[in-house]
Amino acid sequence: MIKVKMNVQTAYHGELLRAGKVYEIDETIAKRWIASKIAAKAEDK
Repeated sequence: MIKVKMNVQTAYHGELLRAGKVYEIDETIAKRWIASKIAAKAEDK
């Protein structure tokens, strides 16, 4: 699981993911979304 910050609003497994918020999602999906600029990897603080 990887934390990503969404750049757009989308639905994922029946859940609404809002732009600008951070979510933890599956690594393979996260890599695909980061490559297509749907999301950006969240910085660990």
